[in-house]
Amino acid sequence: MARRPKTTKTAPERPEQIVDESITDALAQRYLAYALSTITARALPDVRDGLKPVHRRILYAMRSMKLSPSGGYKKSAKVVGEVMGNFHPHGDQAIYDALVRLVQDFSVRVPLVDGQGNFGNVDGDNAAAMRYTESRLTSAAELLLQGIDEDAVDFRETYDGEGKEPAVLPAAFPHLLANGAAGIAVGMATSIPPHNPVELIDAAIHLIKSPGARTETLLNHVHGPDFPTGGICIEPRESLIEAYATGRGGFRLRAKWHTEDLGRGRYQIVVTEVPYQVQKAKLVERIAELINGKKLPIITDVRDESAEDVRLVLEPRAGTLDPQAVMAAVFKVTDLEIRFSLNMNVLDADGAPKVMGLRDVLSAFIDHRRDVLIRRTKYRLDKIAHRLEVLGGYLIAYLNLDEVIRIIRFEDHPKEELIKAFELTEVQAEAILNMRLRSLRKLEEMEIKRENAALKKEQKELRALLKSDEKQAAAMTGELREVKKSFSGKDGLGLRRTEMSDAPVDDDIVMDDLVEKEPVTVVISQKGWCRTLKGHVEDPTTIKYKEGDREKFILHAMSHEKLTIFATSGKSYTIAVGEFPGGRGHGEPIRILLDMGSGDEPVTVLVAGEGRTFLLASSAGHGLFINEADTLANTRKGKQLLNLADGAELVVARALPKEPGAKDFVAAVASNRKLLIFPAAELPTMTRGKGVILQKSAKATLVDAKLVDPKEGLTWIDRAGREQSETTWKKWTGKRGGAGTAVPKGFPRNLKLGNAT
Repeated sequence: MARRPKTTKTAPERPEQIVDESITDALAQRYLAYALSTITARALPDVRDGLKPVHRRILYAMRSMKLSPSGGYKKSAKVVGEVMGNFHPHGDQAIYDALVRLVQDFSVRVPLVDGQGNFGNVDGDNAAAMRYTESRLTSAAELLLQGIDEDAVDFRETYDGEGKEPAVLPAAFPHLLANGAAGIAVGMATSIPPHNPVELIDAAIHLIKSPGARTETLLNHVHGPDFPTGGICIEPRESLIEAYATGRGGFRLRAKWHTEDLGRGRYQIVVTEVPYQVQKAKLVERIAELINGKKLPIITDVRDESAEDVRLVLEPRAGTLDPQAVMAAVFKVTDLEIRFSLNMNVLDADGAPKVMGLRDVLSAFIDHRRDVLIRRTKYRLDKIAHRLEVLGGYLIAYLNLDEVIRIIRFEDHPKEELIKAFELTEVQAEAILNMRLRSLRKLEEMEIKRENAALKKEQKELRALLKSDEKQAAAMTGELREVKKSFSGKDGLGLRRTEMSDAPVDDDIVMDDLVEKEPVTVVISQKGWCRTLKGHVEDPTTIKYKEGDREKFILHAMSHEKLTIFATSGKSYTIAVGEFPGGRGHGEPIRILLDMGSGDEPVTVLVAGEGRTFLLASSAGHGLFINEADTLANTRKGKQLLNLADGAELVVARALPKEPGAKDFVAAVASNRKLLIFPAAELPTMTRGKGVILQKSAKATLVDAKLVDPKEGLTWIDRAGREQSETTWKKWTGKRGGAGTAVPKGFPRNLKLGNAT
């Protein structure tokens, strides 16, 4: 058996230098680099061409593959491979997803890639795999790339250093606003809606003519966003001006609809355009869920009858209902109305993120086009100078043709001899030597002079262009007008799709008036499970709960009413009865419906009303009065009413039978069985706060409190459920904040002063 050769272990090489660095500094430095990379290379578009790096690389790669609009298609997989291999070293699926979006005419206002195959639809279905689809550039994409071979923009090395890629595209039209953009970076985001390209070009032409134009003037050309899926934008002009001036705001976008008469007093509502980026299939599914859950009783059925065009059919509950009122109710609870945010956070010409208004974005585009014009002009001047130099050599060769032929035929170094004999430049001598014999017949003096004169005239005009801002403005205006003609073709890219309208008056319709009204019983168990039962259940013992659970709150309400829930955290929550789960079963945890904390528990639940006053008190002994209007919460997170001390919780939330008067008192009882009654005038009415101390005790906590009418005296409920009273209640009166006196004989052990209401 052969022996293995002995191997000598060598110690690993130590780094030349070890730098001590705190973990905080190291993380900060590396996270900053990551954040900057995310902002500049992924999330935010460039204000000049409106593209992110992945989109720019896709278009440039497809141009390199000669996938012109007049040429044939190639497999999307081949395009993705070209982009990934040469320019974009990231996942192929990410590149394909970006390419797919450039194809979808319902995602981008001006498609930049012409696709063949299944590229998804407005229902939200995904595109087919890249091996099945084919693609090529569109005419609009060619406009973005126009002049890229004429030194119009800077190029930089690709990720592997083996090639070059454009840092920005020439962009012959304001693409950033035309197609919009969306992205989330580290600490910032962008959201730009699409706009009409013809309107943008008109605004840019006006801004070239009047650089000091205000946003209001530009909005006479750019009427607002123009989404590829149409719809109606119902934002007032004042809001539009503010949003486009600051670069931040939003737009309310509604579906477009009409009614169809079915005869016999009946009609149906047909939706023909859905809001931007709303998936039609999920929209229909959501409306159906609302109908089945009786949360949209004004509609009885929804059908999707779409073919190539969108057609959603809604059937109202009755033919006597006003269609405007029906749709106002539908808009409030479905995505047939959305709010599209505007946050024009982009990378400026120096690569720095910045929020720009409409005027700033168009000005940056115009500055970019001016730079492109100057660079292309200089490139053309260099070409003209080279051609004039060659023509000068051709003219010399024509005038001395026999001698030129002799030198070429008999001299060993004809190039040097030509330069010496006729004082030619190397370019001229090289051009003469590279001529074909068949070209000699074209070397006529008149043709050479004619071309020479035309080039010199063009050279003079281009030099004048470089020296004159007015001529540059005129040239840019002419280019934009030519581009505008390309959007006025039969494809309809220049036609406005989104209708602009003021906010309709039907927004004031109250949803409660359109909801089916029926009696229900709201049940909330001890463990927090909630549900509604049909009708008003008279016998609570018939209600079943999960094993180990029992009743906590049972109250009668109507399906269109709202509930106010006071919780131990000192918050109040407002929720519609219709949002509670119904039907069979044990319901759902109330924390799913409301954003309650894990240790938060309901203290009082009652039907929301108007004009009442509540007494709130914490276990620490602090309390206050609060009007009902100040208890209503607008969000699921609730509304903080009573600010609690550390370790304290809300223990009293009592609706008072009347507004506290000057002669009324407040009774408070603590866990040490001490009772204190003091004038209600000493307790303030607040909208929010910690309140004032009701009853002070070093070791005990407050258990209950209520309003005492001097005419009725102090009352409480005993174990048997009977109401008891104390006629000599004044012996427990004192100043607010006192310790109190022992409770009267027969007082309940749980120290409760009565029902919550």
